[in-house]
Amino acid sequence: MGLLFVPSLVGHLLLGIELTGVIVRVAGIALIALAVACWPGPPMLGMLIYNAAVALYLTYVGFCGDARGVLLWPVVILHAVMTVLLIRAMTRKVTH
Repeated sequence: MGLLFVPSLVGHLLLGIELTGVIVRVAGIALIALAVACWPGPPMLGMLIYNAAVALYLTYVGFCGDARGVLLWPVVILHAVMTVLLIRAMTRKVTH
Protein backbone atom coordinates (compact mmCIF):
# COMPACT_ATOMS: atom_id res chain seq x y z
CA MET A 1 0.00 0.00 0.00
CA GLY A 2 2.92 2.30 0.72
CA LEU A 3 4.13 2.13 -2.88
CA LEU A 4 0.73 3.39 -4.01
CA PHE A 5 0.32 6.29 -1.62
CA VAL A 6 3.80 7.38 -0.48
CA PRO A 7 6.36 5.78 -2.82
CA SER A 8 9.08 8.32 -2.04
CA LEU A 9 8.84 7.57 1.70
CA VAL A 10 8.94 3.81 1.11
CA GLY A 11 11.92 4.18 -1.19
CA HIS A 12 13.74 6.36 1.32
CA LEU A 13 13.04 4.05 4.27
CA LEU A 14 13.64 0.81 2.38
CA LEU A 15 16.47 1.61 -0.03
CA GLY A 16 17.66 5.09 0.85
CA ILE A 17 16.58 6.41 -2.56
CA GLU A 18 13.56 8.26 -3.86
CA LEU A 19 11.02 6.17 -5.74
CA THR A 20 8.53 8.09 -7.84
CA GLY A 21 6.40 7.76 -10.90
CA VAL A 22 3.85 5.60 -12.58
CA ILE A 23 6.02 2.48 -12.64
CA VAL A 24 6.35 2.43 -8.86
CA ARG A 25 2.60 2.75 -8.36
CA VAL A 26 1.89 0.00 -10.91
CA ALA A 27 4.39 -2.17 -9.00
CA GLY A 28 2.44 -1.44 -5.82
CA ILE A 29 -0.78 -2.50 -7.53
CA ALA A 30 0.94 -5.68 -8.72
CA LEU A 31 2.14 -6.53 -5.20
CA ILE A 32 -1.36 -6.09 -3.78
CA ALA A 33 -2.83 -8.24 -6.56
CA LEU A 34 -0.18 -10.90 -5.93
CA ALA A 35 -1.08 -10.95 -2.24
CA VAL A 36 -4.78 -11.36 -3.13
CA ALA A 37 -3.96 -14.13 -5.63
CA CYS A 38 -2.04 -16.02 -2.93
CA TRP A 39 -4.81 -15.58 -0.36
CA PRO A 40 -7.28 -18.44 0.10
CA GLY A 41 -9.91 -18.14 -2.59
CA PRO A 42 -9.82 -17.85 -6.35
CA PRO A 43 -6.40 -16.75 -7.67
CA MET A 44 -8.21 -15.19 -10.61
CA LEU A 45 -9.41 -12.49 -8.20
CA GLY A 46 -5.83 -11.20 -7.95
CA MET A 47 -5.63 -11.00 -11.74
CA LEU A 48 -8.96 -9.17 -11.82
CA ILE A 49 -7.82 -6.66 -9.19
CA TYR A 50 -4.54 -6.05 -11.02
CA ASN A 51 -6.12 -5.46 -14.43
CA ALA A 52 -8.96 -3.29 -13.11
CA ALA A 53 -6.69 -1.19 -10.90
CA VAL A 54 -4.06 -0.68 -13.61
CA ALA A 55 -6.74 0.26 -16.16
CA LEU A 56 -8.23 2.81 -13.75
CA TYR A 57 -4.86 4.19 -12.66
CA LEU A 58 -3.50 4.55 -16.20
CA THR A 59 -6.76 6.20 -17.27
CA TYR A 60 -6.32 8.68 -14.44
CA VAL A 61 -2.69 9.28 -15.43
CA GLY A 62 -3.74 9.74 -19.06
CA PHE A 63 -6.29 12.41 -18.21
CA CYS A 64 -4.62 14.14 -15.26
CA GLY A 65 -0.91 13.40 -15.61
CA ASP A 66 1.86 14.16 -18.02
CA ALA A 67 1.78 10.73 -19.66
CA ARG A 68 1.60 11.02 -23.41
CA GLY A 69 3.11 7.76 -24.62
CA VAL A 70 1.78 6.32 -27.85
CA LEU A 71 0.95 2.99 -26.14
CA LEU A 72 -0.86 4.44 -23.11
CA TRP A 73 -4.41 4.16 -24.44
CA PRO A 74 -3.94 0.76 -26.12
CA VAL A 75 -2.63 -0.57 -22.78
CA VAL A 76 -5.61 0.96 -20.95
CA ILE A 77 -7.95 -0.75 -23.41
CA LEU A 78 -6.07 -4.05 -23.07
CA HIS A 79 -6.39 -4.00 -19.27
CA ALA A 80 -10.06 -2.99 -19.50
CA VAL A 81 -10.78 -5.88 -21.87
CA MET A 82 -8.89 -8.28 -19.61
CA THR A 83 -10.97 -7.01 -16.67
CA VAL A 84 -14.21 -7.71 -18.51
CA LEU A 85 -13.03 -11.16 -19.60
CA LEU A 86 -11.94 -12.05 -16.07
CA ILE A 87 -15.29 -10.92 -14.65
CA ARG A 88 -17.08 -13.05 -17.23
CA ALA A 89 -14.87 -16.05 -16.49
CA MET A 90 -15.35 -15.72 -12.73
CA THR A 91 -19.12 -15.33 -12.94
CA ARG A 92 -19.44 -18.16 -15.43
CA LYS A 93 -17.38 -20.40 -13.15
CA VAL A 94 -19.65 -19.63 -10.19
CA THR A 95 -22.90 -20.34 -12.04
CA HIS A 96 -21.84 -23.86 -13.11
